[in-house]
Amino acid sequence: MRNIKLIRVINDYTQLKVQMETGIQQSIISKYETGELTPTTDNLLILSDFYNTSVDFLLDLTDEKTPYPKKN
Repeated sequence: MRNIKLIRVINDYTQLKVQMETGIQQSIISKYETGELTPTTDNLLILSDFYNTSVDFLLDLTDEKTPYPKKN
């Protein structure tokens, strides 16, 4: 999950900051970033909303950070 860490670093956030803003435990974020744990669907949606990016980007399926248009 290279992009989960990449986008956090680009935004100059600590794992603790992400935890405080998303409610996802810092230890879980760390495991996502190292690939030790695969994010749940719920957490992927939370992170993609927090970082304003797509789930595909977080899952390393694309290098495009721009999120998809929101559904009406």
